[in-house]
Amino acid sequence: MQLLKIMLVGLVLIVNLLIAPPSWAGKNLTKGADYAEITQELNQLLQVQNAPEEAGYTPEQLQQRLTELQSQKTIVETAKKRAQCRNNTGNTLAVYANKKKSPTALYFLGAGEITDDDFDCDGIYLPAGSQVVFGPNAEVQDLTEAIAVKFVDGTQLVATTNPTTGAIELNITPAKVFKAGDNNWSIPVLSQADINAQVPSPELID
Repeated sequence: MQLLKIMLVGLVLIVNLLIAPPSWAGKNLTKGADYAEITQELNQLLQVQNAPEEAGYTPEQLQQRLTELQSQKTIVETAKKRAQCRNNTGNTLAVYANKKKSPTALYFLGAGEITDDDFDCDGIYLPAGSQVVFGPNAEVQDLTEAIAVKFVDGTQLVATTNPTTGAIELNITPAKVFKAGDNNWSIPVLSQADINAQVPSPELID
């Protein structure tokens, strides 16, 4: 009788795992739109690698772009969880995020916080007047207008502030940079002071 109960419990657990995989199971991000776009562009550029001018690149620019795409591809293929943004800037950070199938919207992430893994952190908003370093070994850029930067699925972004220059430094090179009107993301006119005045979005964190 005891053996029958154990077998019954085991059968119920197996059926449950087959019907509803656990929430902690790894998510296959290679089925998403980001991976398809990366793969398509990578394949196209590899075909013109010996004639980069056909794609509008110098040899150096083409090699840099191929390196960026390979890095993005690796991020998506090896990601164990949704994209997250960590705010180590010391200020409030405006981030673009979505939950499940909801549209990407602008939220506010407090200093020292990281977005909850129930959300996909798609990118961040950077106001005009910001100084930004877009990834490792990049140079400081002065922004003359507000932009949104997008990261691929699975990216673990860390934004920090350089204590010497005051520039915002990103640990990952963005996949895309948008200006107002380039896509359907809202890119309002906000200063860093406006962003700091916002109440951090409580739903973004655990």
